[in-house]
Amino acid sequence: MSQKTYIAMGLMLLAAAAAPAPADAQGAGETWVAPRTPDGRPDLQGVWANNNATPLERPAEWAGKARLTGEELAELQAAAAEATDPGQDALFGDQLVLAAIAKTKATSYDPTTGNYNQFWVVEREFNDRTSLVVDPPDGRIPPLTPAAERLLAERAAYSAEHPADTWTDIPLQERCVTYGVPRIGAGYNSYFQIFQTADHLVFYMEMNHDARIIPLDGRPGLDPSVRQWHGDSRGYWDGDTLVVETRNYSPKSRFRGASDNLRVVEKFTRTGPDTLEYAVTVDDPTIWTSAWTASIPLMRSDDAVYEYACHEGNYGMEGILAGHRAEERAAEAASR
Repeated sequence: MSQKTYIAMGLMLLAAAAAPAPADAQGAGETWVAPRTPDGRPDLQGVWANNNATPLERPAEWAGKARLTGEELAELQAAAAEATDPGQDALFGDQLVLAAIAKTKATSYDPTTGNYNQFWVVEREFNDRTSLVVDPPDGRIPPLTPAAERLLAERAAYSAEHPADTWTDIPLQERCVTYGVPRIGAGYNSYFQIFQTADHLVFYMEMNHDARIIPLDGRPGLDPSVRQWHGDSRGYWDGDTLVVETRNYSPKSRFRGASDNLRVVEKFTRTGPDTLEYAVTVDDPTIWTSAWTASIPLMRSDDAVYEYACHEGNYGMEGILAGHRAEERAAEAASR
């Protein structure tokens, strides 16, 4: 290890030994009572952040291990510090932990033009969990169905051959349409603001400034013929947990490759003064062999949620399409 790594590990071990246990671990279940709204429900309002370093799926190196030891966690944090020098390319999502495990520096996912460097990415929050996926117990998203494997292979082959035949070939997030629901990516504009009344909840997502308006008054869902980017959500209370069920996704939404048969169940539970447990169950028998659940601790934030300055009229679209036309002309000329 480098001297920097030893110093980082030492500081983190000292901090861990000296720091008090998190508020949620200090008998919060016995002493802390969730604040209530005027109608008596747990108050979920405020800004909540998902800056978890925990990977969505358990890496192969941690197979069979649900939690890290204190020493392993300190080593991981030190390795992550080595992998995230400010001048390095940014490590998004699970890339941070995977780079730390491999003890490698960041590599660009776009070597031609480069991408954001680590300076622009928020500091990540570490805990001893090895995956956000809690069901199946192996921490891995279930296998695809045979039909889904064929479908996704066909989509990949088409995208490789037709990256920009038309604007519809460009991914939704690059077109500034939506990053999808549920939004489970961490560490990059992963802030949410909740507004709550007796009969509605608004879940505002910083990424692409999407606002989900979710009825809580028992009204029926939309007709199955009505399909929307974010599906059709309906919420209800199960004790002190808010449950939101979403169906009627557009076939163009494709959350992680899902079809319009996708059904998502989200559960929001206040577990402490600064924590909101966000559990997401994803079920699409067309795509996965079984349903799967991720449990994501959201942390209260004093930061403001800013407008995500992205719009579908972005001038980059013109350049993308024009560039592909130029590649086609060059290929045609070379074939003569």
